[in-house]
Amino acid sequence: MNFIVIDDSKLDCFIAEKIIKNIGKSVEIKSFLQATEALDYLKSSVENDPYPTIVLVDIQMPIMNGFEFVEAFEKLPVEVTDKFSIYIISSSINENDLSKVNNYPSVKQFINKPLTSNNLAALLMEIE
Repeated sequence: MNFIVIDDSKLDCFIAEKIIKNIGKSVEIKSFLQATEALDYLKSSVENDPYPTIVLVDIQMPIMNGFEFVEAFEKLPVEVTDKFSIYIISSSINENDLSKVNNYPSVKQFINKPLTSNNLAALLMEIE
């Protein structure tokens, strides 16, 4: 199983990586502090990795925020987008943010920060 964490906070990336590693499954995790770098990675990694990847992306980030990332992601070819499941992870309680998440077909779910082993386990049960 593969994970990509996109968050401008090094601490939040570190916490997410630790929680993901503790799920007891063989996982590969890549973290990005910039959504633009993650998007470039997604475009280039498709041919190399046959396994689906869970992408955890924060909403509030500089340069390219989580919504802009999702909009750019949804413009990619279907052979790229089919390999990734997008989950918004944010501490935002803004009603506009919460309702905006529902407008993106590629976003599977909104997860409150910080990522916990419980909400990660629930996410994984939903996928399996």
